[in-house]
Amino acid sequence: MTMDASPLAGLLEAAPDPDDLDTRILDAALAEFETYGLRRVSVEDVARRAGVARTTIYRRFTNKELLLQAVNLREVRRFLTAISAATESRRNAVDAVVEGFVVGLAAARSHPLITRVLQSEPEVFVRQLGMNGGAVLLAARDILAARLRRALPEADPDEIAAASEVMLRVAVSVLLIPGGGIPLQDESDIRAFARIHLTRLLPG
Repeated sequence: MTMDASPLAGLLEAAPDPDDLDTRILDAALAEFETYGLRRVSVEDVARRAGVARTTIYRRFTNKELLLQAVNLREVRRFLTAISAATESRRNAVDAVVEGFVVGLAAARSHPLITRVLQSEPEVFVRQLGMNGGAVLLAARDILAARLRRALPEADPDEIAAASEVMLRVAVSVLLIPGGGIPLQDESDIRAFARIHLTRLLPG
């Protein structure tokens, strides 16, 4: 498994076979990271939990950083699946953006790995988003943009891609810096924020 941006993004496009060895390794890595944090976990720890040799992991993921990014990408795919399900019936782009932001933010705030990392190792979270030219962010952007293009078929694809990336960057900043003067704890406040501010980013 070559760990450049394209195969990583592929994890967002199709669910791996539950019996696949990659899935077994990623499940073990996720459990280790959720339990012990990102810094303390080694490839040896993941191999032990997965019941495989350490060299098996290195052959597939090269090193711990790329293993972690693969875990992150798979979790992003799960978020986007939940967002897609929540917005699929929303043919109006404005409603899709609002509902997607509400569902996505709630899912991220309740995710065991994200909550642990943001509390104890936020700088690692930021570094992961920037790896491989921002592969995680760009993969998520492309899928969000594809969803919005269905609702806005006449819009400029480049404008939709830019708007999608800005929305994702706003969501990341809300997770990293939860305080501030904008109330974003209550669902009604989150929904109002998305409707008033994020929908302005939509082309046209």
